[in-house]
Amino acid sequence: MLHQIDLSRADLNLLVLFETVMEERHVGRSASRLNLSPSAVSHGLGRLRGLLGDPLFLRTPRGVVPTYRALELAAPVAEILARVRSVVASAEPFDPSRSSRRFLIGAPDGASVVFLPPLLEVLHQFAPGIDIGIRQLLPRQGETSPLPAWSDVIAELEARTMDVAVLPIGDVPERFLRRALYEEDFVIAMRAGHRFSLAPSIEAYCAMQHLVVSQTGDAHGFVDIALAARGLSRRIALTVPNFMFALAVLAETDFVSALPRRFVARHARRFAVIAVDPPVTLPPFQITAVVPKVAMMDAGIAWLVGQLEQVGSAVDPSGLTAADRLRSRKRGASCVR
Repeated sequence: MLHQIDLSRADLNLLVLFETVMEERHVGRSASRLNLSPSAVSHGLGRLRGLLGDPLFLRTPRGVVPTYRALELAAPVAEILARVRSVVASAEPFDPSRSSRRFLIGAPDGASVVFLPPLLEVLHQFAPGIDIGIRQLLPRQGETSPLPAWSDVIAELEARTMDVAVLPIGDVPERFLRRALYEEDFVIAMRAGHRFSLAPSIEAYCAMQHLVVSQTGDAHGFVDIALAARGLSRRIALTVPNFMFALAVLAETDFVSALPRRFVARHARRFAVIAVDPPVTLPPFQITAVVPKVAMMDAGIAWLVGQLEQVGSAVDPSGLTAADRLRSRKRGASCVR
C-alpha cells in the first residue's frame, strides 16, 4: 500500500514560518515579523526539518541561507499560501483602509524615488495602516538583454522574497503578470555650470570622465554599446552602487552620467545638478510592475499593483504627478504672499 503522509502533523503556520525565514534570511527578523520569540522560530524550523527531512536553513554569521531543498520548496509553498490567503480573503475581503499589512517592493532607486512619493500619498489618504518596504535592485552586470539582466530578480519574485518588482523590462515569462507604469529615457546629468552643458557634442561627451551606476563595480554599460556602434568609446572614471549616490557625486565633481530622466527631474535640483539630452541615441524603455500571476490571487497584492499602475500613469517627464504640481503652485503662491 502507498505510504500516506499524516497531514495532522503538518501545521500551516510552519509554512508561513518557512516563507518568512526565506524572505528575511534571519531568525531574529523573522521572529519580529511573526511576533514570536527567536527560540519559537528556531523550534518551528526544527519541526519543519523533521517533517521535510532536510536542514532547510543553514546558520551563518549574518543570518541563515536556504539549502537547495529549501529553494526547491519556495515556489510551491508560496503558491499554497497564496491559494490559502485567497480563500481567507474571499471570506473577509481585503480592505486597504483597515489593513495593517506590510508589502515589499523591489526596484532600482532610479524608479523607486519616482513612484514612491505619490504611492505614499495614496497610502496616507486611503490605507494609513499599510507599511511599505523598498528593496534596491540592479541588473546582472554583463547582460545586454533585459530579461537575462533581471533573471535573478524574476527568480526571487517566484520564491516570494518580495511582493512586486518594478523593472525596466518589456517581456516576462508566461507565469508572470506585467503592468506598464510609465515610459522612461535617459539624460546626461552633471553639476550646474559644467562646460559640457554649453556644447554637448558627441566628441565632447566621449572626452568627459564618466560615472556609471553599477552595484558590482562593472564599468561596462548600455551607453558603451551605443557608442561602440558608432566606433566610439568613453572613459568610465567611477562606478557607484545607486542613483542617489550618483547625484551626490556629480554635484561636487566634473563627472557626467547617463541617468533616468524622471529621476533626475524630480531630485537633481536639491543637488544643483542639471541635465541635457544625450548626444547619442539611447532608446526609451518602459518601467513596469512584475508579479507572479499566482500572487495576484492575493487581493492585497492585486490592490498594490493597481495603485502602482495609477501613480505611475500620473507621472509626467518632469517626474511629478498632478498632485505634486498643485502643491508646488500652492507653495509658490504662499511665498509670493
